[in-house]
Amino acid sequence: MKQNIFRTAGARSRKEYSLKSQTKAAYVEMRQFALGDTLLQMSKPARQNLTTGVVPEMGSRATAPLLFFLGLLFIFVKTLQKKATLPGPSFCLGIGPLISYGRFLWMGIGSASNYYNEKYGQIVRVWIHGEETLIISRSSAVNHVMRKAHYISRFGNKQALKCIGMNENGIIFNNNPSIWKMTRPYFAKALTGPGLQRTLAVSVESTRNHLDKLLGSNSTTTTSTTACVDILLFLRAITLDISNRLFLRVPMHEGQIVSKIQKYFDTWQTLLLKPDIFFKFKWIYKKYEKAAQDLQDAVEELLLKKQQELQEAEKLQDITDFATDLIFAQTHGKLTAENVRQSVLEILIAGPDTMSVSIFFMLMLIAQHPEVEKKIVEEIQEVTGEREVQNSDLQLLKTVENFIYESMRYQPVVDFTMRKALKDDVIDGYPVKKGTNIILNLGRMHKDEFFLKPNEFNLENFAQNVPHRYFQPFGCGPRSCVGKYIAMVMMKGILVTMLKRYRVHSHNGTTLENLKNNHDLSYHPNESNSLPRMTFTPRNQAEA
Repeated sequence: MKQNIFRTAGARSRKEYSLKSQTKAAYVEMRQFALGDTLLQMSKPARQNLTTGVVPEMGSRATAPLLFFLGLLFIFVKTLQKKATLPGPSFCLGIGPLISYGRFLWMGIGSASNYYNEKYGQIVRVWIHGEETLIISRSSAVNHVMRKAHYISRFGNKQALKCIGMNENGIIFNNNPSIWKMTRPYFAKALTGPGLQRTLAVSVESTRNHLDKLLGSNSTTTTSTTACVDILLFLRAITLDISNRLFLRVPMHEGQIVSKIQKYFDTWQTLLLKPDIFFKFKWIYKKYEKAAQDLQDAVEELLLKKQQELQEAEKLQDITDFATDLIFAQTHGKLTAENVRQSVLEILIAGPDTMSVSIFFMLMLIAQHPEVEKKIVEEIQEVTGEREVQNSDLQLLKTVENFIYESMRYQPVVDFTMRKALKDDVIDGYPVKKGTNIILNLGRMHKDEFFLKPNEFNLENFAQNVPHRYFQPFGCGPRSCVGKYIAMVMMKGILVTMLKRYRVHSHNGTTLENLKNNHDLSYHPNESNSLPRMTFTPRNQAEA
């Protein structure tokens, strides 16, 4: 009995061992299949329970779409979170970039920048040409961008810059950092040092001569005549003459050059942000191309005159100036002929383009604020007496200086600057990728922070020293305005010379508030229908 039991047990053990061996062998075989356990279960459907065979299949079919949906939801949420870090219009399947770019083309750069800062805040993300663009009016962020060397490049349509000669030439919109760095020192030399010392005397003499031509050189006439002046044409002629005397020194027809400069500037601001397709049809922009070429040809003729003078001169030191240095640089292969022409063009247009409009706004503010005029004239008389203003007087004319600063803050001409990021960065906590366009909205910054009466014209805004970070009319850092010191001297010289002799009044009740202006590349009067006029009355006659 026991033997039978042991035999039975032994048989069972051998069967179990054999079954285990077979199972193990089958398992090894199954491991060798590349398709794995799933194919094994599919190969034995008869041994599967109905529940275990159907439910997993149904679960796998339901899981895939669910995971796909959750993935899309995750990406969507992350996208929203990323966009929320930069305030601005929504991308909205590409519609947002089209709308924001269209707004810049329609309203102009300055007006569109103010619109977006007002709507979304001090740092806004929009698109221009489909490229991500930041509009910044917060002082901390503005100073960060201005002081960093990887923001020295600017942006604009390359075809437009080629048309106006600024593509990799000159310094205003030169987007090639190496060429810009090579060209800028010539401007810095001309706009500082001995050139700066000569500026005041040249500005006084030019202003006095133009006043005499306009109102009569006879002292009897100037004390008894009131003249109504096309003020912008008058100021452009003065500033062009000053620039010519300082930097080029060749005979020129002021009226013709001033007219060409205005057409050139209109071309510049019209084409700068145009889409590439605009330049595919030459008949559309032919008139703009001609306007740019006319001024370039005029400057080329002036340079030929200068070269001839240099060849005939016995002593070069007597005629050395900005244009001379550029011509010598071209002769030695340091600058191209195109760069020389564009550099001379840019230094000549700076006065008629921006400074003349700045002084016009200042004269309008003086006409509207007689109490300010009284303070300025009293200071001028106290410092200069009967003589002309001199370099030693400039530091003493604090009211005049504060007036100029407050005018540029309250009614700026160039109230923004354009930059491009040359590498990845973080601005006030916001990530900025390489290639991002940046508009620094300085005009809005000057009315958003620090000043006691930001929306009023009031000299009290500069009664105390203003920290540099809150007031940047000329910018700061490596790409600041290279002519900021000479510009202040010229404005002081022109204003003091005029106000010593004349009182100015707006014509037909025109004020800055009701004056029609364009706000695109700069803020300037709309001259399409009529030219702004002002009345000049000799001061001794006005006070009699």
